[in-house]
Order: sequence, then C-alpha cells, then structure tokens
Amino acid sequence: MISVQVIDKSHSRYKVLKTIGSSSEILEVERLFQEGNNWIKSYTGQFEFDFTKERQQTSQFLDNIDQISVSGSDLLLGKLFNDIGFNKIEDDLFRILVISRLCYPVSKLKTTDYLWRYHSLDLDVHELYRYLDKLHKSQKEMVQKISYQHTLEVLSGEISILFYDVTTLYFEIEREDELRKTGFSKEGRHQNPQIVLGLLVSIDGYPLAYEIFDGKKFEGHTMLPVIEAFKTKYKIPKIVIIADSGLLSAENISQLQSKGYEYILGARIKSEKQSIKQQIFSMGLKNGESSIIEKDENTRLIVSFSDSRARKDKSNRERGLKKLEKQIKSGKLTKSNINNRGYNKYLKFEGEISVSIDNEKFDQDNQWDGLKGYMTNTKLSKQEVIENYGHLWKIEKAFRISKHDLRIRPIFHRLQRRIEAHICIAFTAYKVYKELERQLGIKKAAISPEKAIEIAKTIYSITVRTPITNQPMTKVLLLNNEQKNLAKLFDF
Repeated sequence: MISVQVIDKSHSRYKVLKTIGSSSEILEVERLFQEGNNWIKSYTGQFEFDFTKERQQTSQFLDNIDQISVSGSDLLLGKLFNDIGFNKIEDDLFRILVISRLCYPVSKLKTTDYLWRYHSLDLDVHELYRYLDKLHKSQKEMVQKISYQHTLEVLSGEISILFYDVTTLYFEIEREDELRKTGFSKEGRHQNPQIVLGLLVSIDGYPLAYEIFDGKKFEGHTMLPVIEAFKTKYKIPKIVIIADSGLLSAENISQLQSKGYEYILGARIKSEKQSIKQQIFSMGLKNGESSIIEKDENTRLIVSFSDSRARKDKSNRERGLKKLEKQIKSGKLTKSNINNRGYNKYLKFEGEISVSIDNEKFDQDNQWDGLKGYMTNTKLSKQEVIENYGHLWKIEKAFRISKHDLRIRPIFHRLQRRIEAHICIAFTAYKVYKELERQLGIKKAAISPEKAIEIAKTIYSITVRTPITNQPMTKVLLLNNEQKNLAKLFDF
C-alpha cells in the first residue's frame, strides 16, 4: 500500500498539510500523485501557462492595438497649461500648438508631421493657418490676461515692479512690408527685414505682456506704450520700471517722470559729462562698494564696482581687440567697417587707406573696467536699487529661451496676423515653461525644465481594443525610474 501526502518542510520540520489517499495499484498511485501536485499549485497560488494558448492571446492582443503615442508631454505640460488657466481658452488646437512649441519647435508644416508621427493627430497645415487667423482676432488679450492673473496669484497678489526689454526678430526675406522693415538688428542681421518685440515681465521673470512693432522702430520709443497700456488695463496705481541702458534717453526719463513712474535704468556712465566722470573716478571704489551722485532733486546716479565684472570687462575688451587685429591682418577690414559701435572705436585711419589699432584709446578704457551705473528716481537704498536691477537678467533669459529653446525665430509667416499669432503661441509656451521651472523649484526636484520635458517626451501610452466589447483601453507606460519619478512629482 502506498500513501500520497503533501509534506511541508520549509521550517526544518516535517508537517503533513494534506493526505491525498493511498492505493496498491500503480495507476491509482500515479493519479493520486497528480492530484497532489494540483493541490500544491492551488495551495500556493501557482499556475502553468499553456504556451500555445498564450501565443494566441498575445497575437490577438497585438492585433487589437489601436495606437502607440507619446503621452508624457501632454500629461506634464498639459497639466501645467491647465494649472495656469489657459484651458479657459476652449480650443484644442491652441493647447496642441503651445505644447508642440515646447517639445518640437519647428514650422507649422513640420508641426503637422510631428503631430501625426508621435501623437496620431491628423491635421492639415491649412487648418493650422486658419486657426492662427482666429487666434490673432480673439485670443491674444485673453492669453495675456490669464498670464497676468496667474502671476498675481504666484506673487501673493502684488505686482509693483516691472522689467521691460526689447529684442529683434529677423525674417529670411529681401523685401520690406508695413511691419517687417530693416533696422538696427540685435542679432547682427542688418540686411534682413525684422520686427521689434517688447516684453514686460515680473520680478521672477514671469511674462505679463508683449507687443510687436515695425522693424525700424527705435527701441526707446516702445517702452511707454507697452507700460501705459498694462497699467491702464489692470488699474495698477504704482509701478517701478526697470530697464537696461539701451532704453535710457532724456525723452524716456522725462516721460516716465511726467506720468508719475518710478524707474531704475542702466546708466551710460561713459557718456556722462566730464564733471560726473571725474566724480566717478575719484570714488576709488573697491569690490562690492557703491556710491551715489545726486544729479538733480529727483534723480540719483548710483555707481558700483565689482572685481568679477572688471575681469569680464577686461576679457571682453581683449577679445574684441584680437578680433580687430585679425581682421586688419587679413585685409577684411575697410573704411566701410569703421563706426563707433562696440570695439570698432579702437580703430583709426593713418593716411588715406591704412587702418590701425588706437592703443591709447584701448588703454584708457581700462579705467572703466568693473564699474556699473544705475539711474533712478526711487527712494530705495543704493543696495536695493542694485539688487532690483540685477533681476533684469531674467528678461534676457526669457528672450534667450524664446529664441533658442522655443525657436521663436526665424519666423516663416508672411501675413502680419499670423506673425502675431505665432508670437502669442511662443509667449504662452514660455509662461508654461516658467510654471514648470517654478513647480520644480517648489518640489525641490534636481532636474531642469529642459530635462523634465525631455523625459516627458519618452513616455508613451498604448491603446488596445478589448476583443469581446471592442472598447478602447489605454495604459501609460512608465518603464524606467526617470519616467516614474517625473510621474510621481506631477501626479500623473
């Protein structure tokens, strides 16, 4: 007689878990043995695959895949888009174009190809163009209002300091029109028609308002219209305007004062009258020191000195000098190149054709190394003036991100309304970028906005139709720790 039992010896002691049965017949013993194995599988929760059936099920699963598409960019950036309040603009195309600008900033034609390949969205480029016309007509003001309201919340209900700057955006065309005109290009593309873009941002670099002007517009004449419109629209009683020296002119200062604005402007101390220059040199400022010159009863000139700025100024001068020397040696520098801009001021003529370096002027300039001036009519301390002006780099960063990361230019549109709509999309995309940067900071995440977007672009989702009900089921695929961490950070 043979008895079949299930024995557990996992704790170094034998324990009978189940007696299956006993028999002296060999066939019955084999049956009892198989029954015992089945009981063990049931008891431990184990099962065996029927690999033939598994292959059939896998094949059926693969045959029912509807689509595989990138979903991480919408899960991350779409969430931020909604957090800001841009979802109040009830147009799917607006959301799509803004997120695409952050992830794949290309022409509208290439955008349609990108959306089809990675997001399974079949859009005709002419549909996008028609939408740009609609965006120009109805949504520019709403976009700026939403951005303002969100920034107001982020800054705890107060916007009293504004930063203003301008840049130029060129076009790969030869002929001018009413908007695109040749002018002084900040990008060195003086031969290309361009537009002038004025941008207003808050103290932490959040975009508030923008305006575009024709390419010939002097940048100093763009500031007051933008600021006045902003102040009137939102009924802001008091504003301190901060801008760089390119916007410093007697006319601008006079207008700012007459309209009751306080300001902090970068000062052109090298252009001051001789008596002011002598006062600056007599200060004998050391690293981190600053001093005040009272220009009149309302205006103060604050001058500071920094060792690090002095090293940078010297390095820039020497690099500029080497470039000039190289051009002279190669014979590429001619009379037509001579102007008083940049380092060309170190050039002089000898006779009718000989161009050489004015080393005396170069040496004289070293006395300005490390000095920086600030013009203000505020009652702020000199340190507060310097600190507030120091935030101006954030608007420079905004232009850098817009031009390089969002590739706001070159602009491929011809019609003014579409150019304005394109800039509106870039403005909105930059606002989403800034919100991503802000939330990453709050969450103390050790990644940059650019890295977060790159990770999001690798997160796919798969949509499968169930074989019985034919209903779609979608699963987001989080396949590595980077993706899982990002999903956890932003709760998607």
